[in-house]
This record gives sequence, C-alpha cells and structure tokens, in this order.
Amino acid sequence: MARQTGEKLVAENRKARHDYFIDERFECGIVLSGAEVKSLREGKVQLRDSYARITRRGEVILVGVHVSAYGHATNEVIDPDRDRKLLLHRAEIDRLAGKVREKGFTLVPTRIYFKDGRAKVEIGLARGKEQRDKRESIKRAEGRREIERVMKSRARNAR
Repeated sequence: MARQTGEKLVAENRKARHDYFIDERFECGIVLSGAEVKSLREGKVQLRDSYARITRRGEVILVGVHVSAYGHATNEVIDPDRDRKLLLHRAEIDRLAGKVREKGFTLVPTRIYFKDGRAKVEIGLARGKEQRDKRESIKRAEGRREIERVMKSRARNAR
C-alpha cells in the first residue's frame, strides 16, 4: 500500500481560539496504540477541555483528550481518557518549560491531524483571555461577517 502524503485534519479545538490568545504553535508526534490510530482515522476524538503539561522528567503529556474505542478492535481494552506522551525535541521542550513557568502561559492542543500518514498534534503556547477579550473577539468576528454579507449583496446587485 502506498504511503499517504499531505495533511488530513482529524479534530480541531475551536474552543481554544475562543478561550486563549495563542502565541506560538508547535507540531509534535503522539504515542498511540494501533486501535487508537484507527479510531483517530475515523475521527473519533475530542479535544475540548484538554491541555498538555510538562513532567519533572522533561516529558510532555497530553491530558484530557478522549479517543473513543475502535469498534473492530480485538479484546485489547484501552482507557479512552488516558494521558498520552507527546514527542518533541529536547530544545523545544526546554523552551516550552521556560515559557510555561512564566505567569499565565499554558499548553493547549489546537488540532490533531495526519501528516504523511503519521498522527500529529499541534499544541499552542497560550495565555487565557478575560471575559472582555472574548466579547471583543466576538464583536470583531460579527463585524467581519456583516461586511462580507454587505459585499456579497452588492456583488449580486451589480449583475
């Protein structure tokens, strides 16, 4: 079978963009079992309320991601909510650890995708938004939508 190329989006954490300012994004691999990979290919994953943390041993762990059980799997039972190890270079982990120690920064998974047949997780170095920031973001998005709507109706009327 030929190796897949390109990217295939599996899941996106849209709530993260609403709740956080994402300063930097990092692509990292994820350690999964075979059944979990097949479940990911079916899109049975949930990123809401998940985060990543750095352990004392210098490993990055993904917490709170729910990967549903694969229906055609053998009798191997894997906890769908277990913590999963993320694969990053040592320099990236050290840099992230330094940033996370700063006040207000956290690691949030923004999306899971397949890149050239391998499961990848994009984590963002994020700062929490306050309520007023969320309202401002919503107001800006609504304004953009309104402008697009007006432009679209003008284009229709010009014909």
